Amino acid sequence: AETTAAADNAETTAAEGAETEEAAEGGTLKVGVIGPLTGAGAAYGNAVANGAELAAKEINEAGGINGMMIETKAEDDENDPEKSINAYNTLKDWGMQVLDGPTTSKPCIAVGAEAESDNLFLITPSGSAVECVATDNAFRVCFADPDQGTASAKYIGENKLATKIAIIYDSSTEYSSGIREAFVAEAANQGLEIVADEAFTADSNTDFSVQIDKAKDAGAELVFLPIYYQEASIILKQAHDKEFAPIFFGCDGMDGILSVENFDTSLAEGLMLLTPFSTTEESSKAFTEAYVAAYGIEPNQFAADSYDAIYAIKAAVEKAGVTADMSTSDICDALKPAMTEISIDGLT
Repeated sequence: AETTAAADNAETTAAEGAETEEAAEGGTLKVGVIGPLTGAGAAYGNAVANGAELAAKEINEAGGINGMMIETKAEDDENDPEKSINAYNTLKDWGMQVLDGPTTSKPCIAVGAEAESDNLFLITPSGSAVECVATDNAFRVCFADPDQGTASAKYIGENKLATKIAIIYDSSTEYSSGIREAFVAEAANQGLEIVADEAFTADSNTDFSVQIDKAKDAGAELVFLPIYYQEASIILKQAHDKEFAPIFFGCDGMDGILSVENFDTSLAEGLMLLTPFSTTEESSKAFTEAYVAAYGIEPNQFAADSYDAIYAIKAAVEKAGVTADMSTSDICDALKPAMTEISIDGLT
């Protein structure tokens, strides 16, 4: 969460070389980015902003999209739906033509309604709740929450990681509840026993003593955490204090836990998480090196998702023949069918 590169650059753009002759001929496509650049979830939002910026820079340096440059601008929503709508309106005033975001599910659902009303094209890199892409103008890079729950239960069962499972989830978010529901359904198919199924809410996300005690007393061998990394870091610390050491298994929201300020990262040793991206893959090497050179930290999956989102936009724009002088509504109408016809070899 100490990463401030994207936040510091929120007023800057990735339209380097926009004064070139090619840019003058092709114009500029303005891509808005929305995510938590500060507060809880900042590891997600900054990564999304950075990934978009890096992709735009690469595309521009290679001549743009048929000579059209990409300009990105990131706005902070602090993982709050109302602030996300404010960020959306700020980007509309800036001249946003396409949206990469919002980053998290609740803000994405809120902004999605606005984007549908405006007929503005939206591709979320990481909004995984089913409702994030309920409208025909909205697409996503990441997998949906039910997919995460099902895949996690299958992995645990097929690899025989444990048979007695506890779940600690956030019942106040579509993200966590959606993953949990699918996980429970698939756990039955895998012969996994749910020995504790404990909820918390945004108003009770600092003391997990009750949930941990119930998991421990029930003999849980693995604790499934379909939650964000901030709460997960607290659970790992409190479980350690109670000398409870099961396998901990999370989903994409777990990515970022090593960035939590004052968190003893040794507590995350052996932690497992479902992710579509790893810096250790050979196919990720060039991206990881470029990202570290630009921002001084390794990328997480949110950076990779956003990077892929920009390249998906590029492919769809090329397929549809979109030009910078088109209205946002005409761009959206052109991109909707194009997005169902393209294929990209992405990082995620």
